[in-house]
Amino acid sequence: MNESLPTIESQKTAQIRLTLNSEQTDVAFAPYKTLLEVLREDLGHTGTKHGCELGECGACAVLLDGKPVLSCLVLALECDGRKVVTVEGLCEDGKLHPLQEAFADLGAAQCGYCTPAILVTAKALLEENPKPTRDQIREAISGNLCRCTGYLQIFEAVEAAVLNISGQQKEA
Repeated sequence: MNESLPTIESQKTAQIRLTLNSEQTDVAFAPYKTLLEVLREDLGHTGTKHGCELGECGACAVLLDGKPVLSCLVLALECDGRKVVTVEGLCEDGKLHPLQEAFADLGAAQCGYCTPAILVTAKALLEENPKPTRDQIREAISGNLCRCTGYLQIFEAVEAAVLNISGQQKEA
């Protein structure tokens, strides 16, 4: 064994500073890790889910500088100085986001595995288009696969959140 070689552990450390859910965060990690791995393993934000890890299922979606991205396809090193929002960041002042309330009220989640990614993706849609049509909702979340709900409850929950956000009451 060659004593002059640096230890493998010292070669694994990278560090970035990012804004995670509105809070400036410093994190050290192995430089080969994806954003998904750093969020879950190094920062404890387990709302973001491991899925296919190939960018096909959408379970790992988060917002990166306000845009939905698949965190399994983004190297954490690429996130230095950037803003990341996970499902944990949707709450404000201890209050659920209207999307979260609508999903809970309307049964838009069954097993719930895909729900965090769908919620952040829908949030990005509503920030870009506050009154989307059903087709626009369908298009926006088309990269998020759900095996349980059949999507109807998800579409209805997003529509209900739109009404809630705009201050309207859904007529009975």
